[in-house]
Amino acid sequence: MAEHFDVVIIGGGIHGVGVAQAAACDGYSVLLIEKSALANGSSSRSSKLIHGGLRYLEGFDFALVWESLYERTLLLKLAPGLVRLQPFHIPVYPDTSRRPLTIRAGLSLYALLGGLQRANRFRKLQRSEWNGLDGLETRGLQAVYRYFDAQTNDAGLTRAVMQSAIELGAELACPAEFVTAEVDGSGCHIQYRHNGSVRELHAHTLVNAAGPWANTLAGHIKPTPERIDIDLVQGAHLVMEGGLKQGCYYMEVPADGRAVFLLPWGEHALLGTTETDFTGRPDEVTPLASEETYLLEVMQHYFPQRSLRVIDRFAGLRVLPASKHDAFRRSREIRLPVDNPQTPRVVTIYGGKLTGYRATARKVMRLLHRTLPASKRVARTSRLRLKPV
Repeated sequence: MAEHFDVVIIGGGIHGVGVAQAAACDGYSVLLIEKSALANGSSSRSSKLIHGGLRYLEGFDFALVWESLYERTLLLKLAPGLVRLQPFHIPVYPDTSRRPLTIRAGLSLYALLGGLQRANRFRKLQRSEWNGLDGLETRGLQAVYRYFDAQTNDAGLTRAVMQSAIELGAELACPAEFVTAEVDGSGCHIQYRHNGSVRELHAHTLVNAAGPWANTLAGHIKPTPERIDIDLVQGAHLVMEGGLKQGCYYMEVPADGRAVFLLPWGEHALLGTTETDFTGRPDEVTPLASEETYLLEVMQHYFPQRSLRVIDRFAGLRVLPASKHDAFRRSREIRLPVDNPQTPRVVTIYGGKLTGYRATARKVMRLLHRTLPASKRVARTSRLRLKPV
């Protein structure tokens, strides 16, 4: 007789484990199927930030910023060993397009959306403080603003959320490969390969959390659920020699006005990111020479005395709705198409941010509750402490 679960999730990135935790909290039986390892893809190749998205204010994404700031505040309480508040510095020079008045207005709105808590306060640094900013170029420097956001180990956070789900009864099949699913009125009949053999199971609902592979995976579900046209956008990062003592730096790229961050990362610094259209196989993503040149030019511009030696490099993929617009200007809102609005059996997760994984999981569960049987909630994700694994 085939195994049965209320919720089966395909994909062990941050959104997949977030849904596993949320479903287990709601009292459902859960299985997560991951092909290789937890956080093996984009969830270990991000900019490592838990942030509200200050730059999203320029696109008037106020709801997204508010949600992200709320989730940041929550994660600082729930995962103090994984999420740490950091000072961020925005330098202003004569050629900086965002002038001090604009920056002050943006930071004021950011603080207001965050509830005016202490962690959301900002200030303009005194000139006497500039020389201590990790070698930041001071020639021509007009102002430096300091605000706060948070940093994490993205892979560590993913593992911690999955461990929390397991402690609530969720099961993990890894390494295991999803093969196919057939959906009918009784649920989802799923085949997956695990420990050298093909296994069968039945589930009330199926969550496609495969990230860059979401549309490929959807092609193995019958009938094929709604698929959104997406763009895969590559983000490259460089691990630079030498640490940072004063926190993080938010740098406007002189050539195009994008934001690039320089962040503490162990005894070194993390520089990123880029936004380059990607059309290859998601598991073959790697930084391009042009991206490395781009990032090093930004580094040289703002920190001319710092080492340009690259210790390591990696790249991840963002999933964005297809568009002709610049990726930097596009919204990061999540998309959650379902196979049937009244009684969804299949939900696909498109896009989303590391910061908002818990909120995304709750949105997924609100959809699945239309189909799932009644259950007794055993915990709340907003109260579960997360510990490093």
